Amino acid sequence: MPMEASEIERLIKKALPDAEVYITDLAGDGDHYRAQVISEAFRGLSRVRQHQLVYAALGGQVGGVLHALALETAPPETA
Repeated sequence: MPMEASEIERLIKKALPDAEVYITDLAGDGDHYRAQVISEAFRGLSRVRQHQLVYAALGGQVGGVLHALALETAPPETA
């Protein structure tokens, strides 16, 4: 059973409450998503570590219920 975009967003925001999360269903099948996540928690972290935080928030769903997730992560831009 595919994972809903709203559930992906909910799980990410539960772990990273300040996050701006934008989810795109890439194939229209509920199995292939792109997530753009912006959070202050990413500041000073490598891209690998940022992605690890998002994967941890999804609790092992990636590769299982959530077949594929392309991630774009970044801290908020500062003026």
